Amino acid sequence: MSKLAQPPPKFTHSEWIISNQLKYATSEGERIAAERLIDESVRAIEDTHKVTKLVQKDVSKKLQQRVDEMKYWETEAENYLETIKDEIGRLVAFRSRIEKSLEACGEPLHIAQQCLAARQRRRGIDLVHDDVERELIKEVEVIQGVMILMQRTKEQADEQLRLNRKVKYNLEKDIKDKSTSIAIDNHNVELTDLSKGNSFKVGVTKVCPNSTSREEWMDFTNTNIWEAEKQRQNSKAMRTVVDGLLQATTNDMKRQKETTDTAFERRIAETRDSKEKLEEHLRRVKKEITEMEDNITRLLKGIADKEAGLKLCHTRLENRSFRPGIELTRDPAQYRLIEESIIIGQAIDTLQERLATSRCSLIGLDRKRVELEEELAIKANTLFIDEVECMEGMRKSISFHAY
Repeated sequence: MSKLAQPPPKFTHSEWIISNQLKYATSEGERIAAERLIDESVRAIEDTHKVTKLVQKDVSKKLQQRVDEMKYWETEAENYLETIKDEIGRLVAFRSRIEKSLEACGEPLHIAQQCLAARQRRRGIDLVHDDVERELIKEVEVIQGVMILMQRTKEQADEQLRLNRKVKYNLEKDIKDKSTSIAIDNHNVELTDLSKGNSFKVGVTKVCPNSTSREEWMDFTNTNIWEAEKQRQNSKAMRTVVDGLLQATTNDMKRQKETTDTAFERRIAETRDSKEKLEEHLRRVKKEITEMEDNITRLLKGIADKEAGLKLCHTRLENRSFRPGIELTRDPAQYRLIEESIIIGQAIDTLQERLATSRCSLIGLDRKRVELEEELAIKANTLFIDEVECMEGMRKSISFHAY
């Protein structure tokens, strides 16, 4: 216990001096080191401030350059967007022309088919496979061929419109994305160290795995512009094809219609000429029938007159047969009466033969009259079908336009 209560050891005066001097020396070293660190910190702050400002300035410059670059490509894309929009409008108008032309082909086709059907109502010998029928069949084939070609071209135009609208969509999306990016980077250019909302963000310094390189970005816009120009050229070529097709097909249908109409006109003239000749023959036959009827009347009268003479002759002969006795003489009068009877009988036979022949001729003439009247009815029916129904009634309304 006495040992634990001993007082602390005491130092000598020299040890005290040395200890103080050591503390002076170490504190001076710490102070000098601290001053040097302060000086270095001030320089570091100034240097890092300069570097930071330079970097920020460079970043702002790069951001502004990027904005300018995006604006350039945005303008390029907008220009091509306007051209493709204009081209879409033009191609839509051309497709509308095809649709109108295709729709307009329906009536001429229906008329040609109706004319073919109407001409099936021709009768007798007039139901002939003539030039008109051949040209009508060809007209139907030409119009049907034109409609098939127009339908195929319309489908190609629809496909081209789809491609045009696809590049239009791509350009609009690209422009929208660039507009958003421009707004973001413009906002970044305007930001400063003192801007509100500045804060630390976790993971922002990492490169996004789905981000693209600048070359890929330029290739993307270039591809959109190149594709837009390509489709614009294709669309322009399609419009040229459509315009040429409409002109060519319209000319083909017009030419075929004119050929068919010419065939109709020739056939109508031919039928009318035949009808007029038949009418003339009918007129002659009717006249001959009248004359033959008059001839038969005359023959009947002649026969009646001869029969009266024969009756007179026979009455005289019979009366003379009653002469008595020797008076029943074969005198010249008797022979002459007998001769008269023979002569008149032969005359009657001749007239009867002429009468029979005339009646047969009358029957033949009447039969021919009926045949001519039937043939005239056939010709009239043909003329009505070809001239009235087809040419004046239906084909007169046919017209072809290139639209």
